[in-house]
Amino acid sequence: MSGTTQPIDREALVARHRPRVREVLPQWPLQLGNGSLGFAADVTGLQTYPQAHPHRYRGATGTLLGTMSQWGWHSTPPPRTYHLSETERRYETTRGPRPYVDLTPREPGIGEVRGNEAEEWLRNNPHRLQLARIGFVTATPITGLGDLAQDLDLWTGILTSSFRAPEHARVVTVTTAVHPTRDALAVVSGTGWPVRLAFPYGSESWALADDWASPQAHTTGVAALTDDPATGLHRWRVDRKLDATRWTAWITTNAEVERTGAHELTVVPPLAEPLRLVVELCEGEPGVNEPPPLTAQEVLDASSQAWPAFWRSGAALDLGDVDDPRAAELERRAVLSQYLTRINCAAALPPSETGLLTNSWRGKVHLEMHWWHVAHFALWGRPELIEASLDWYATILESARDTAQRQGYDGARWPKQVGPEGRESPSEIGTFLLWQQPHPIHLAELVIRAHRAADRHARADELRLRWAPLVTATADFMADIAEPRPHGGFGLGPPLVPAQESYGAMRARVTDPTFELAYWRWALLVARRWHEELSLQVPASWTAVADGLIRPLTRDGELTAIGVDPWTIRTDHPSMLAAYGVVPPVDMVDPDVASRTLDRVLADWDWASTWGWDYPVIAMTASRLHRPEDAVDGLLAPVAKNEHGPNGHNRQDERLPAYLPGNGGLLAALGLMAAGWDDGPAQPGFPADWQVRHEGFVRSPGGTVLR
Repeated sequence: MSGTTQPIDREALVARHRPRVREVLPQWPLQLGNGSLGFAADVTGLQTYPQAHPHRYRGATGTLLGTMSQWGWHSTPPPRTYHLSETERRYETTRGPRPYVDLTPREPGIGEVRGNEAEEWLRNNPHRLQLARIGFVTATPITGLGDLAQDLDLWTGILTSSFRAPEHARVVTVTTAVHPTRDALAVVSGTGWPVRLAFPYGSESWALADDWASPQAHTTGVAALTDDPATGLHRWRVDRKLDATRWTAWITTNAEVERTGAHELTVVPPLAEPLRLVVELCEGEPGVNEPPPLTAQEVLDASSQAWPAFWRSGAALDLGDVDDPRAAELERRAVLSQYLTRINCAAALPPSETGLLTNSWRGKVHLEMHWWHVAHFALWGRPELIEASLDWYATILESARDTAQRQGYDGARWPKQVGPEGRESPSEIGTFLLWQQPHPIHLAELVIRAHRAADRHARADELRLRWAPLVTATADFMADIAEPRPHGGFGLGPPLVPAQESYGAMRARVTDPTFELAYWRWALLVARRWHEELSLQVPASWTAVADGLIRPLTRDGELTAIGVDPWTIRTDHPSMLAAYGVVPPVDMVDPDVASRTLDRVLADWDWASTWGWDYPVIAMTASRLHRPEDAVDGLLAPVAKNEHGPNGHNRQDERLPAYLPGNGGLLAALGLMAAGWDDGPAQPGFPADWQVRHEGFVRSPGGTVLR
C-alpha cells in the first residue's frame, strides 16, 4: 500500500517504541532535550552515578551523562594571540601554489598533541562545555538500587524513574523533563535525597567536556533572591565565569539551597512533600535578563503539550501491519531517530556528531555532516526545523568569502570543523574536503520544496529571497574551483580529500571523486534555476561548468571512487554510491553502472571501517535503482556501526558513543523509500508485499528536471 486512507494513530505508533529500562545500560543512557539543551540521565532520572555511563578516550574516562547546550562554549586563554594563517601550507593547484590551513603530521607516542602551538590551540578551542552535573546525594551505590523501572514517554517528553534504595520503605519515583522552549530542567522527586549541582571547568580534550581538576580556573557565585510567599518557592541565582565565558543558572525550588563547595550547591528537600526543582541555564552575563520563574509543573505541562504537537506534525511511517520481522526494528529506529534528532539537531547552530550527549572533536560542528543531521526534517514535512541552522551560514559568509579569496577563488568556501564563530580548525583532512560546499544549496532546495508541498508558498518565496545570497556565493565558488581539462570539460582537482577519507594522505594528487562530480552538477543546476526563477542573471560560468563536468570514471563497468590510481580503496565511506542516490540522477551516472557498483560494494566492502551514514547511502542508492530488498537490508545491516541501541543512538565505538548523522541519514533514506521522487514510482524503497502506511512525506528531487 502506498500512503494511507485512514489517518495513522500516531500516539499508538510512538508508544510502541517508548524506551523502557529495567537495568543499568552503561552505553545507552536516556536523554531529554529541546534542541538547545540536552540532559542525559541515569536510572535515577538525574546524573547521580556518572561513572556508570563512562565515556573513555585515550586512557581518560568521562561520562555520557551530559548537560550540554548549543550556546555553552569555552576557550582556554592562549599565551598569545594565534592566527589561522600560522597554520597554512601552500599546495600546488592548476593556478599555482595556494594556501590551505593544515596540520602537522602526527608523531608516534605524543597522545593528543598534534602540531605546533598555534595549530594545537586553534584546534582545541573553542570547545563545548559540560555545563553542570545534577544528581542525587546518596551513599547507596548504583548496585544497591532495586526494582529499577525507567520509562521515557516519547509522546510527552517526560522521563519517569522508579527504584528502591535500602533506606526507602517503598519504591520511589522521580519525574524529569526539559522545557520545550526554555533551557530549563524540571525535577519532581519523592526520594528524600538532596540534589547536588556541581560545575566544572572546560576541557580541551577531544571527547571529555569537563575538567574537575582546575577549581582555581573558574568562579561560581551564588545569590539568594526574593522568595515567593504565594507559592512557597525559593529562587537562587548561580553566576558562572570561565575566563571569557559567562552564563547563569536560575534555581526555583520548594527546598533550601546550601553552598557545599567552591563550585557546588546542594538542594535539601523538604520533609513533608516531594522535592520540586527547576534549574534554568542561560547564556550571557550573570544577572542580565532574568527569566520569569518556572515551576516544575509548568515545565511538565509545557513538555506534555509541545511533544504531541511535534509528533502530530509532518510525516509518519507505520509498519505495524507488515509481517516481515525487519519491519518492527525499522519502525523503532525511525521513531527514536525522530526524537533524538529533534532534541539534538534542531537549533540555530548546526549540530555536532554526538549532539548534546557528549563531546567528539571537542563538540565542534562538522559542516559536511550538516545534511545528514537535518535533511530529513524537510522530507518528513518539518522544514522549519532546518531554517535556523541554514540562517547561521549568513553569519559566517564573509569569513567563507575570505577563505575563497585567500585561495584565489570567487564566492564563499564553507569551512569544515568549526565552533559557533565559524573559524576553521587546523586539519590534514577537513580543510581539503569539498563535499560540504553544495549542502546549503541542497538544504535550501529541500526546505523550499517542503513548504510548497504544504501550500506555504509565501513562506517558500520569503526564504528563497533570504537565502539567494548564500546560494549565489556557494555556486560562485563551486564554478570557479572547477578546473578546465586539457581535452575539454571541467573536473575537480588537488589539493582535495573526497568524502571517502581513505585518500587523505594523497590529498595533493586526488582528482575527480565520483560523488563530488555528480553533486557539483546537480547543485549548480539548482542554483541556475533559482536565479532564473528570481529573474537574476545566471553567471555563464555556472552553466559552463554544470554542462561541462566530466563524467565519473568507470573501470570494469563500475564506478571508481576517484579519478586516479588507486581508483577505489575499499574502506571508509563507499561514497561513489551517493552519486546515484543522495544525488538525484543528473545524467552523470548510468543506472546499470550504479547497480553493478552497488553489487560490488555489498560483496566485498570493509564494513568495520564504515560509518553510520553509509547504510542510508546504500538504501538511497538501492531505492533509486528499484531494489527495495537491498534498501531495507542496507538500513538494517548487522554491522557494529549500524547498531541503534535501546535509547536509539547510533553508537560507533567507544570514542563515538552516539552518531547523529546515522540517525538523520536513516530518516532521510526512509523518506525517499516511502515517498519516492519527482516523476518516480510510489514507495520505491519497500518490498511490494509490505503493507506500509505513511502520510505527510515530501517527495525528493528526481531526474534531470529540477523543479
